[in-house]
Amino acid sequence: MHAGFGLHTWTLDTTPLSEVLRVAKATGWDAIELRRVDFTRAKEAGQSAARVLDLVKASGLPVACVGVELGWMFAEGAERKRLLQVFHESCQAAAELRCKTIMSPVDPGRGDVQRAAASIREVGDIAAKYGVRLALEFNSVAEQFNSMERLRDVLARADHKHVGLLLDTYHFGRSNGDPRALEDLAPDEIAYFQYSDVPRNGLQPGKTLDRLPPGQGKVPFREIFQSLVKKGYRGYLTYEAPNPAAWARNPEEVAREALQATRTLLNGA
Repeated sequence: MHAGFGLHTWTLDTTPLSEVLRVAKATGWDAIELRRVDFTRAKEAGQSAARVLDLVKASGLPVACVGVELGWMFAEGAERKRLLQVFHESCQAAAELRCKTIMSPVDPGRGDVQRAAASIREVGDIAAKYGVRLALEFNSVAEQFNSMERLRDVLARADHKHVGLLLDTYHFGRSNGDPRALEDLAPDEIAYFQYSDVPRNGLQPGKTLDRLPPGQGKVPFREIFQSLVKKGYRGYLTYEAPNPAAWARNPEEVAREALQATRTLLNGA
């Protein structure tokens, strides 16, 4: 059985973190996922990372995952050094919050696959030092790692036990992923799961801020959830649905409706 339902802070992006935490708890979510930008925004407002950690701890909500800054796969020089330092900081934050999972999207551009695999091993070693596991997410609008198959290939080349696959139903659906392909996954390959629905029409190239609650689009959720159950996935199911239309609404209504839609779908899975 999965650990529970997590709410990703990007889903309520225009709502202050303190209010997102209150809303998540009030509407029945089991956990929260933090982004790197949650820490960046706090810093810009003159608050320390410790202040963010204290705020989250005080909420009583478990943390499903902590995001890191993307770009480390192919970065070089000073920028690489900065990104790896940020990676350390995110791992440390996760460890302090007793969170076992960190996540990163793949680089959006293109580069040498062996270079990417070497970078994965390098950050995997960092994750191991903090006792966390990196869930790496393919991006349906990335140039190179834009499908589950392409990501699985580079993960296999890296072969690091502290790095696994992040399965996001939005990117899976948008890349025309077939739920039957999930049968090929080994249970320990799936490090983390995020979900939202893909609009049935009107998709725009390169734009992904159109995500919907489950059941409103074209993602075959029942088949995907059934595969997760068969694989014995025990992590969180985290709702990540950035959409300006949702940001313009009452955050409590958005959070409550999404959780209800999720439970309705799962009960039918």
